This record gives sequence, structure tokens and C-alpha cells, in this order.
Amino acid sequence: MTNSLVQKINNHLSPTLIMGILNVTPDSFSDAGKYFNLDKAVEYSLDLINQGVDIIDIGGESTRPGADEISINDELKRVIPVIEGIRSNSSIPISIDTYKSEVAKEALNSGANMVNDISGLNFDSKMIDVVKDYNIPIVIMHIKGTPKNMQINPTYDNIIKEIITYFKTQINLCLDYGIPKSHIILDPGIGFGKLKNDNFLLIKELKTFANLGYPILIGPSRKSFIGLTLDLPVEERLEGTAAAITASIINGARIVRVHDVLQMKRVQIISDKIKGATA
Repeated sequence: MTNSLVQKINNHLSPTLIMGILNVTPDSFSDAGKYFNLDKAVEYSLDLINQGVDIIDIGGESTRPGADEISINDELKRVIPVIEGIRSNSSIPISIDTYKSEVAKEALNSGANMVNDISGLNFDSKMIDVVKDYNIPIVIMHIKGTPKNMQINPTYDNIIKEIITYFKTQINLCLDYGIPKSHIILDPGIGFGKLKNDNFLLIKELKTFANLGYPILIGPSRKSFIGLTLDLPVEERLEGTAAAITASIINGARIVRVHDVLQMKRVQIISDKIKGATA
């Protein structure tokens, strides 16, 4: 599975990949508690597969602005049964959305195939060992601060240069540690220590990050920069998300992380057509 997933992620001639979000939490910003029940979470995962999802990203701890950290045991109780439930029904690639090495390790043992670390390997020094030992893809996300404080007046002299420097540092850390280049994915961290207009700039300048030579993952789905701009609640941000996903794909995203898989799959198909159109 690892080799085929890595090949799929790094094949820039194939369609942009859809990563479906599954929050197994009672306090997620967009679908709080909706899939906190095991049976509902597994059933929803199977629905995502039918809708055309390429990767399911499972998270057991909310990382919304102001969120408190939960214990390793609580996070494990939330995500491991869901991973096992999906694995008993499907071989769909599973990403574990965690910054805790122990959670990542147990998730990988239970059938997960990659790690999506919002801290970019910064919150838990043992995470890089797990990534190397299990020989799996790792998403290096940029965050300024922690979920608890990241939206308390984040400031940058030059946000693009700062994130590029951050990426280069974490890339070198991985390469020096023996993690293959093909296993590294970059995420500029929409909404994670960013002001509203910062997020628009990141999407506009996504090619700058793609030029580093690594697949780009981006997750603008239903985020507050869309809601603040359109003055709309979470449940009414579909069109804004679609616009952000379209621009992201055209500007170089390889993976788009979304809530609305069926609709964003359609957006992805058209966006890829526009991106690849020739005279």
C-alpha cells in the first residue's frame, strides 16, 4: 500500500487527490460530534469511498482555534476503532491526523498509511522516528503557535518567505534523518496562525511552495476566512470552498483536504481540466 500511495501522490500527471475529512471529535469547528459514534464514523467513511475519496484523514483531537489538547489515551480511544472498522471493510488509504507519535504509531499498526502532522514534526520529537521506522508519507504543515493560541494576532514580516524557510528547515531535517524525498508532502496551513488575507495570499502563491519540488496539500474547506469574507456560517460555505479548491488546484495543489467529497470531486475534475487544457 505504501509504495502505491507514494506513487499516486507523486504522479503529477494524474488527477488531484481528494482527502476526505473525518473528525472523530465532539468539538470540531465544522461537524462537532456528528461522527463521534463509531458506527456512524465507519458508515460515513464508506459513504466517502462511494463518493470518490482518495484518502480518508482521521483526526481524534480538534485543532480549531482555541482548542485544548486531549490525552493520548483519549485520542487513541477515538481513532483506533474507526481505523479498524474501515480496514475491515476497505483498503482505502488512511491518513492519521495527529501530532503525537504514540497515536501515530498505534494508528499505523491498525492500518493507517500516512501521517498528517499539523506541527510539521515540531510538537513531538519522536514523531520523525515513527515516520522513518514505518516508511510512510508525512504531511509537513506550517503552523504559527499552537491550536490554543495560533489565532491570537499572528504576524509576519513576509509570510511567503517565512513559510518557505520553515519548509526548507523541515525538509532538510527529514532528508538528513533518512526519510525519502518522495515521502514528504507540504501544507502551508490555511487557518493555522494566519489572518484572513494571509490565507488568500497562500492560495494565490501556492506555486511558490510547489516549486520546492514536493507535493502540496491544502485544506481551505469551510474555514473561517471564507465565512468572514462571505459573512456565512460553516454550513453555508460550500461555494466559497469550491472557489478556494479550484484556485488551489490550478495553482499547484496535489491533494485537497475537504469535508464535502462528492461536490469537491466534481470541482476537482473541472479544475484539473482547466489546469491541463492546451490549444
